[in-house]
Amino acid sequence: MIGTTRCSTLPTGSEPGSRRIKRIALSLLILAAPVPAGAYETDQFSNRLEPIADSTGILNEQVNQTIRQIAGDWKGARNDWRFVNRVFHAVGGHHWVDRLERWAMKSEQVDRLRTPRRRSIYSGHPLWATRFAGLFGVGPTIKVNGVLIGSDKIGHFLSQGRKYYRRYLRKGDESEAGEWSAYTERAIFGQMTTGSYSNADLVANYEGYLFYRSLFEDNVIDGKPAILAWTGEGWTVQREFDWADHVNDYWDEALNINHYDRFLYRRMQQRLLGFCDDYRTRPDMYRIENDAQLAARYAHLELRETRELRLPNLCTSASAGDPALSAQSN
Repeated sequence: MIGTTRCSTLPTGSEPGSRRIKRIALSLLILAAPVPAGAYETDQFSNRLEPIADSTGILNEQVNQTIRQIAGDWKGARNDWRFVNRVFHAVGGHHWVDRLERWAMKSEQVDRLRTPRRRSIYSGHPLWATRFAGLFGVGPTIKVNGVLIGSDKIGHFLSQGRKYYRRYLRKGDESEAGEWSAYTERAIFGQMTTGSYSNADLVANYEGYLFYRSLFEDNVIDGKPAILAWTGEGWTVQREFDWADHVNDYWDEALNINHYDRFLYRRMQQRLLGFCDDYRTRPDMYRIENDAQLAARYAHLELRETRELRLPNLCTSASAGDPALSAQSN
């Protein structure tokens, strides 16, 4: 199901000088790279215990209004891919921050938890370790379906979900279509530029794919008909889209924790230990009630094993005096 590869030690070059040269080269590469329009990472650990309003209904209306408008304006024969593209261009788009994502980041209707760059879980680490995450800070956190998620997950759902769906149409195989999704998380949209491989991003990508399928297919969402029905002359909206059909605890990066590379792992382990008091205050905020079901649902997505970093496990190990957790970053 989930891979077991992780790195718990920092790299060791043939000599300290070689490590220093590699780190300097990595930092220069980061500074020379183009600046993205939005933050690469989010942080659901900081400010987690602060109250925040749920935005499910507000975000539902934005998507449903788009679907109704496209269906009402439709002209010509049935073309599922054309409908998908119209949805995508209305609420997604070919840019770093999708339209709906940007709206959620700025609208007064959406409550947000904001974490300044210098106070995020990525702050205070060397630039060569955090890369873009340390340089550009983190995006805001919102609540959807009772779950704290990064605003970036909206973009993953709409943009990467559409690409996932397109690959599925070409290949006819869901798992094979998901291989590219995992590749993007290893590359420019993930570990290569931030040091983090986001399991939650992969889940959002997959759920976006299911959304696009559910526009036209029954029971993609268990027990529910397709959102649309073709009458022979046009589209009829037969049920409404609901973010609650897709968002669950595996979208929350404080629950479904990122996999960190060898430059960042030990530092993040030590940083997360700093949230153990929050965990002991509200352990319910760090628990996945349906973990086994979600793990089975996403078993094919190449999620990486990081359960040892989940606070119920990490803080228990620390309390038990695990000597490995007392090691400081080099």
